[in-house]
Amino acid sequence: MSSSQHPVALRLERQVGGATKLLATVMGLPLLDGIFPALVLAGGVDTVTGVLQVGLLVFGGSATVAVILAEMDGTPREQAGIVLTVGVGVIALAALEAAFAPTIESVLDTETFKRFAALVMLAIAAKTASSRIGEYLPGPGVIVGLGMIATFEPSGFEVGIVNYGLILRATGAAATGVGFALLVALTSPWLRGVVDIDRFRFGSAVALGVLPLSLLGLAPGNAPLAVLGVTTLLAFDPGDASEDDDTDDVVDGTVTETEAAGATDDSGVAGGGAGALATDGAGDSPSDEPSYGYPGEADDTREPWL
Repeated sequence: MSSSQHPVALRLERQVGGATKLLATVMGLPLLDGIFPALVLAGGVDTVTGVLQVGLLVFGGSATVAVILAEMDGTPREQAGIVLTVGVGVIALAALEAAFAPTIESVLDTETFKRFAALVMLAIAAKTASSRIGEYLPGPGVIVGLGMIATFEPSGFEVGIVNYGLILRATGAAATGVGFALLVALTSPWLRGVVDIDRFRFGSAVALGVLPLSLLGLAPGNAPLAVLGVTTLLAFDPGDASEDDDTDDVVDGTVTETEAAGATDDSGVAGGGAGALATDGAGDSPSDEPSYGYPGEADDTREPWL
């Protein structure tokens, strides 16, 4: 299956290095750049459906899946241990930010800030779908910062009473993302053979783009969850795994060790690490360019939606 690297994960990998640090950065970034607090203030976790959507799309999104399947080594148990270690910190920080949410909300025009939160999610969705488009868009932290400046109302400041229900829902969203990442880690040997990471990435970007529409009332509240479900079905493709196992390059009736290694690389199991080189559709020569993106960013043999 696809061993291409996620646009966001690829950029972060160059900065932090190491699969564990990369996973911690990918899962913790929504907490650090203001995405998660913005969603909390915008009412993104006010319902059970919202909790699931934020957890699966923000904390356990396609970048998390790509890091676990294409970057992490070791046994499923070892990978699960790393996910749990990172997850404890993510859940704790999510609860802490939710505790301060009422105080922050008292100095903001929440209705206007909700629109900035929607812009943040749309920008992240675009960055997830295409690294080229992401180069022209401001970072999420910049949008959140501008939103707080534009909606700042200091006259209304008051120390808000801790909303334990909000903390519980925010913690549930983070726990949902961690649980999803844990499931991916435990089933990673099987998933690497039956999941097309690029399809899942693009579909997750669409679901992430639908999320702000549901926050603004322009789409049904459960629409992002439905899109994610369809995405999962489309990304599931066990047929290619069997083709990779049954198809070998034979020269004079024998398979060389080099060809066998190449077949392993194409399957995405041994060749899916951070240092793997992407090959074109015909398998001619390696390329330093990551094998993802819209038409024109990679080769012309990719599926139309990629």
